[in-house]
Amino acid sequence: MSFKRKVVTLGSHLENLAVLRLAVGMLLILTCATGSALVQDQSQSQPESSSQDDGNGKPRQDVPSEAGGPTGDVGPYAIPKRNTEAPPPPPPPPTTPKVEGLPDYSIKVNVPLVNVDVMVTTKSGQFVPGLKKDNFRLFEDGSQQQITNFNVSKAPITAVLLVEFASTNYAFILDALQASYAFANTLQKEDWVAVSYYDIQPHILVDFTQDKRAVYGALNELRIPGFSETNLFDALYDTLDRLDRVEGKKYIVLVTTGVDTFSKLTLDKITKKIKDTKDITIFPISVGQIARILRPAPRRGAGIPVDEMTYLQADNEMRTFAAMTGGRAYFPRFPAEYGEDFQDIGNDIRNQYSLSYHPTNSKLDGTYRKLKVQVVAPDGGPLKVKDQKGKEQKIEVVSRDGYTAKHTVD
Repeated sequence: MSFKRKVVTLGSHLENLAVLRLAVGMLLILTCATGSALVQDQSQSQPESSSQDDGNGKPRQDVPSEAGGPTGDVGPYAIPKRNTEAPPPPPPPPTTPKVEGLPDYSIKVNVPLVNVDVMVTTKSGQFVPGLKKDNFRLFEDGSQQQITNFNVSKAPITAVLLVEFASTNYAFILDALQASYAFANTLQKEDWVAVSYYDIQPHILVDFTQDKRAVYGALNELRIPGFSETNLFDALYDTLDRLDRVEGKKYIVLVTTGVDTFSKLTLDKITKKIKDTKDITIFPISVGQIARILRPAPRRGAGIPVDEMTYLQADNEMRTFAAMTGGRAYFPRFPAEYGEDFQDIGNDIRNQYSLSYHPTNSKLDGTYRKLKVQVVAPDGGPLKVKDQKGKEQKIEVVSRDGYTAKHTVD
């Protein structure tokens, strides 16, 4: 083959290659045009929200419907449609027909509730259990009241031990300390007790505590008295005033001779204060009884005699304070009696019948109302209590003598 033939053959091959490239290029152009048209149709058929992102480079998802399922009526689950209509308004309240000539007004009556704690024991001091509401009759100023609430309270005690500690007589001081320690021995784990003493003025040794060791520590401070005055009325008034701020039922265990020598308050004022207080019961414990029996009446300093009549008057005052508040007064003669007396006080405090009633006299006039509680059998006759040997026992009913009604000024 000659050189010219080779050149001609090469040129024909080049021409065929150019035609092939042209055909492939046209085919690619047609394919791109068809793909772009298909993409455009798909973008038009999809929601606009699916083509946008959430700002983090990720496509944003569609918000589901409120029902959480398909948005149409056709599907695997039927979706109830929400009722967009507002509910009908409620019917108006019934109205009372208006009477001509009668003005429109309303009456609000505030009926007070009176609580009375009652101790029912035998003559020997034993608590009488098992009584019901029908066993009690309650009278206010001679008018019988209907008992609305009734229960037996066995709650921990909240008490103040108020001790007379003055340089009057060594026997009185010794008895007061022995009585105070005997009271501390009867305390239980849940009891709250504060300790105070008084001479010319009251002194708080320890505030309310459940630590029996703190009570013993406070009593151990009573060793050397500083004054010879025994201002009982002032100290009792101060204690009552402080206890008014404490919620619930409170008690005052008063260890004293009962003699007041130099108080600013008179007997009438402290008696009025006791009448006005509520939820406070006083248990006086007299000291110095054996000294008064064995020795002549001692004389105080500054030439002021204290005779037997003064002590008898003091005993009557303590009985009055106890009766007014629903407590008892104790007059032990020997140190061995202190433990028994405080055991009785603990039983009385921890086992009481609580009565409540709405008084028929609903006037809020600040008057003093006398109370009387009777315990009867279910048939209305006298209640009979027998001991283990079958012998009938007389019962004692102890409650407060009365209360002072609230006073509102019109």
